[in-house]
Amino acid sequence: MSTALNPSMFGWFQIIRLGLIQACLGAVVVVTTSTLNRIMVVELALPALLPGFLVAWHYAVQMVRPRMGFGADKGRRSTPWMLGGMLVLGVGGVMAAWATVWMATQPLYGALLAWLSFSLIGLGVSACGTSLLTLMAKRVPDERRAPAATTVWLMMIVGFAVTAGVVGKLIDPYSPQVLLQVSAGLSVVTACITALCLWGLEKELDPSLVVAPSGNTERLQKQNFKEAFQEVWADPSARTFTVFVFMSMLAYSAQDLILEPFAGAVHGFTPGQTTQLSGWHHMGVLVGMLAVAGAGSRWVAGRLGSVQAWMVGGCLFSALATVGLVSSALSVDWPLKANVVFLGVANGAFSIAAIATMMRLAGQGEGGSGRGREGTRMGLWGAAQAAAFGLGGLLGTAASDLAHALLGEQRTAYAAVFGLQALMFAVSAAVAVRLRAGPAQRQPLRFDGPVLLKGGSSS
Repeated sequence: MSTALNPSMFGWFQIIRLGLIQACLGAVVVVTTSTLNRIMVVELALPALLPGFLVAWHYAVQMVRPRMGFGADKGRRSTPWMLGGMLVLGVGGVMAAWATVWMATQPLYGALLAWLSFSLIGLGVSACGTSLLTLMAKRVPDERRAPAATTVWLMMIVGFAVTAGVVGKLIDPYSPQVLLQVSAGLSVVTACITALCLWGLEKELDPSLVVAPSGNTERLQKQNFKEAFQEVWADPSARTFTVFVFMSMLAYSAQDLILEPFAGAVHGFTPGQTTQLSGWHHMGVLVGMLAVAGAGSRWVAGRLGSVQAWMVGGCLFSALATVGLVSSALSVDWPLKANVVFLGVANGAFSIAAIATMMRLAGQGEGGSGRGREGTRMGLWGAAQAAAFGLGGLLGTAASDLAHALLGEQRTAYAAVFGLQALMFAVSAAVAVRLRAGPAQRQPLRFDGPVLLKGGSSS
């Protein structure tokens, strides 16, 4: 569908605005989950378990994503949920900084306030993030969904990097007053940018997107959340894709907390070298994302496979790369850096293909039942991803500790954990194959227009 013929569908200017909102969301989250984590453990000498629990809790709170998406469906507008979610997220970020400062003198009360703060952070991410994906599913044309997903996620990653660098400089040397000022300033700036990006975004609606007073529309409006959720869960494609999201993201996140310790313990990497290794992995993820977007360009579209093929292939190559990590655990001569980059490329490829699939499936279903329930579907898949990320780090570290205890030797223990991760990637590929591909899913990757603003990848 061409945006010239249907002005209600989003062009690249609107997609970039959504990307800026995603970058703002990531900017607040990275400070609360990274910077405050370091301050709690290093400056305040608190147990690392505390920030670990808080981060896991903010993922657990995101189980409300389906309810948030249902609310956006009922209201037929995503703007209030996105702006409201960003405001709640900003308040949670400021409260989290305040709680961190309070822990220096009142650890118990500070920890309780931090628990409340991370609850708000989880709610804010759920409301804003779910509604943003829902709006993309409704208003981005089919041929632009893969590059739109790439653009939005790249802008979020850029938001991570820029915020981490700027905040790191502003709070150095650390003082409680500076931390509170920076946190409050960041929340205000991100809220203002979000409000500006949302201004008039949903103003012009195509008649086909406005809910008409039909029998089906009245039925959807009368449904409560339980009925809507059961209807979505009854769709085999939605259910299968939920399993895929959970399994693939569980495998993806299981390596986060063990890759750097593995490089240090087995390969003798210094802390600086392990940090660089993580950076190489993230670079590979970006390359994989861009590869999927490039595969849909007008020069090669139709010759490099479908969205589903990239999703399945990305998972299989991720499994292969993780088997390579097993080999690197058993042989120090294995090219670990190249292996990690290859893993990142495969991870990035399947994740962007999965997001494009998510947006396609959001409005599909048995007999077109997905129309009008895009938010509920997005919420279900967002909750599956949050659950996987919350459990992934725990599973990776717990499996590592268990393997060390049972096997009593580091190399074999890490090899066993990476072998389990490879198995999860393989299972994810099998689930993706079982995902029933509709006509849109079988289409080759195609899109028109740029992937990034000029110079947008050099931030």
